[in-house]
Amino acid sequence: MKLYAAPLDFDNVAAEFQVSRDFDEHVTDQARAAVDQFAASRRDARDLPLVTIDPPGSKDLDQAVYITSGTAGGYRVYYAIADVGAWLGGTGEEAPAAVHAESMARGQTIYLPDSPARLHPPVLSEDRASLLEGVDRPAVLFSFDLDTDGEVTDFFVERALVRSRARLDYDGVHEDLVHGRMNSAIRLLPEVGQLRQASALRREAISLRIPSQRVVEDADGRFELEIEPRHEVMDYNSEISLMAGMCAGQLMHSHGVGFLRTLPGASPEAEEEFRAEARALGFELGELSISEFLRRVDASSPRGMAVMREALRLLRGADYALLGRDEGQIHAGIGGYYAHVTAPLRRLIDRFGLEVCLAICAGTDVPEWVQADGEEAVASMRRSSQLASQVDKACLQLTEATVLEPWVGTNFSAVVLSRNAERETARLLVNEPPVIGQCVGAPEPGSETSVSLVTAEPEERAVKFAWPAD
Repeated sequence: MKLYAAPLDFDNVAAEFQVSRDFDEHVTDQARAAVDQFAASRRDARDLPLVTIDPPGSKDLDQAVYITSGTAGGYRVYYAIADVGAWLGGTGEEAPAAVHAESMARGQTIYLPDSPARLHPPVLSEDRASLLEGVDRPAVLFSFDLDTDGEVTDFFVERALVRSRARLDYDGVHEDLVHGRMNSAIRLLPEVGQLRQASALRREAISLRIPSQRVVEDADGRFELEIEPRHEVMDYNSEISLMAGMCAGQLMHSHGVGFLRTLPGASPEAEEEFRAEARALGFELGELSISEFLRRVDASSPRGMAVMREALRLLRGADYALLGRDEGQIHAGIGGYYAHVTAPLRRLIDRFGLEVCLAICAGTDVPEWVQADGEEAVASMRRSSQLASQVDKACLQLTEATVLEPWVGTNFSAVVLSRNAERETARLLVNEPPVIGQCVGAPEPGSETSVSLVTAEPEERAVKFAWPAD
């Protein structure tokens, strides 16, 4: 059953949440005039055949990777991160203060389906600081040594000049993997990715491979809600980013300075509730840990996507800790200390974290601007993370209501996730289109049933079903 909608406009969502997708002219001018403050002292690493892997069409390229064989049968992983701090750091007259101030106010890129509200002006985030193919770019270079089990034995962080050899996308890399023609720079990515996944299981980390629900335009100009494919290479590439964040977090914690991403462990009650909802979706965990179970789920299926979304409830309470002021807690979803350092073009705190790692590895003091603005940066991340969640939810609700609006009164097949018997309501997964919604009526959890769509109001971003179906 294909459900289509008219063209969608998310300007009202952006206006409601006061999300600006434009920059004042003087901010853009400063970004255009910014200079790399460390150009003279960088390691020349342009000989490394790094490549980027991102969604098709991406221009804000934060990371580039190259994996080769290491010593004693292990691996050497090079991971270059866009060096935003080189453009925006410092306190002198040459520092682009307006760009820095704007990024402090925004906190992170807010993604709306039609166009993002960027953290930095496009001249910087999609051009001068982006690790684009075939051009020299300043980067923060992580060099990791891994043993034969994929565990990190040593790593180092330094400023470097790099040149990406190729701009790859996930669909293309997936096809290359299927046909055995992987780019030589990432030939070992599946091997290392699987070893890092095994390491995550040993840490009992919770990996949520949540595919996106996206709106796709067909040849007739109609729009359809669908589940974005989740390729294995996405998970393998994510493992490299997670490894960098874990090493950075451990480094900061061991020196008592920096910015950690924290998450408390799930309560026994939350874990039992998740197991019950997984059973309602047709999954049986048995003796499997939740970590191992989630690794086995096909996240590209509607039920797999639903169980991944339900697992989000296990990861509540994520926060940031400023070491030296806050307690250094672990990230329960990662199974260790963790820091955000791999997406500085899209997330403010990463620029701060990278500067701390660079200072520790170089044996120098943390830059003055990092210390001066660190507390404000943490506050900005907390504020903008809440905003990003609200905007994402509003956009999804608008899309669902728009797609379903012509189908009010239609019956849909659904699986009941949970119910509130006292209020006679339920949460359910509609199979097609893939929607998790509210239902008036309280069918048994786990049951497959038919429900009627009774409300689909785009202006209110409201969707509601009723049981039993008419």
